[in-house]
Amino acid sequence: MRAPNEPLRLLLVDNLMIRRYGNLRMGPGRKLNCGAVRNNWRICEFSDRDMARLLAPLGIRAWGGAIANRKLVLTAKNFRPDVLLLGHCDYIRNETLEKIRKILPDVRIAHFNVDPLWQESTRAQMEERKDSCDALFATTAGDVLKTWCTGRNAVAYMPNPSDPSMENRDNGEKFGFVRDLFFAGNPRAGDPRWELLSQTLPKLGGKLRVEIFGADAENRRKVQGVTWSPGIWGAAYENVLAGSKMSLNLNRREGDKWYSSDRIAHLMGCGILTFQSAKNGMDRFFTPEETVFFDGADDLAEKLLLFQANDAARARIASAGRAKYHKLFNGARVLKYMVETLLGERYSEDYEWREEVYR
Repeated sequence: MRAPNEPLRLLLVDNLMIRRYGNLRMGPGRKLNCGAVRNNWRICEFSDRDMARLLAPLGIRAWGGAIANRKLVLTAKNFRPDVLLLGHCDYIRNETLEKIRKILPDVRIAHFNVDPLWQESTRAQMEERKDSCDALFATTAGDVLKTWCTGRNAVAYMPNPSDPSMENRDNGEKFGFVRDLFFAGNPRAGDPRWELLSQTLPKLGGKLRVEIFGADAENRRKVQGVTWSPGIWGAAYENVLAGSKMSLNLNRREGDKWYSSDRIAHLMGCGILTFQSAKNGMDRFFTPEETVFFDGADDLAEKLLLFQANDAARARIASAGRAKYHKLFNGARVLKYMVETLLGERYSEDYEWREEVYR
């Protein structure tokens, strides 16, 4: 058991993408990792997918996964964490978590999930972990979280974290850009994001330099006056963020309380003026002086043209949004809230989303 005033020991299990050889995504797991360091906590990382591949005899993934589970038990035995935090870890079995509990009876275990809860796969992951974890965290708020309450756990909302070492620029301080409007995703026919784009882009009249990354070839032929580019990751993605004046934060489904793809942290965190749906309730955290809320294609097109013509207002709102995002949702603060929730401690500050905790 951790002594009073002793630094917390955290074992983070997540897909840390070592096998991408630097072509990384700016994922929440890495930002929580940074948050632990900023909180002066002792941290150990375990990248389950990388270990499963590395340890797979003859390249057989199932065998590698079994070995990775054994190595996680060994890692916990050696590191002796106070908290075990699981991200998207399909290889790690609940039986492994129980083995760790037998070795470390005082360890507390939590799972965090940043995928939308309307997805069947996400709900299955939450269901799978509800009896084996002391807390579950999701980037969607609302009564849906009560679905996985067992009477022995906590189920709570968590914001998408940022970190100043990753979202490390403020485009609100810039006035020269490669593109005026940026969107990254893979919208296809039937995807509401594509429906919004196909309705909005023609209304811009060619007045914005628009670049969209990841859309399929069929959709590219349907809208003219747009630069279509393949999906990007790593340093190339960071360079695109640096060269973008305004951005669209679109989700495959809008209207779920406080839900957003973790893209919102990249966009607002880098001081890119971010346009997002008014349906998700994010006005709880941000004002129109910090981000741009829109309601439908006509409203979106009108506001895009407005800020394209008023760069001073664009810069002011983008910088204010960046400052607010890093203040509220920085990884150190989000992680501290998660650990306090997991351990049942009194909150050290008034987290703006604190009512979205169910027990």
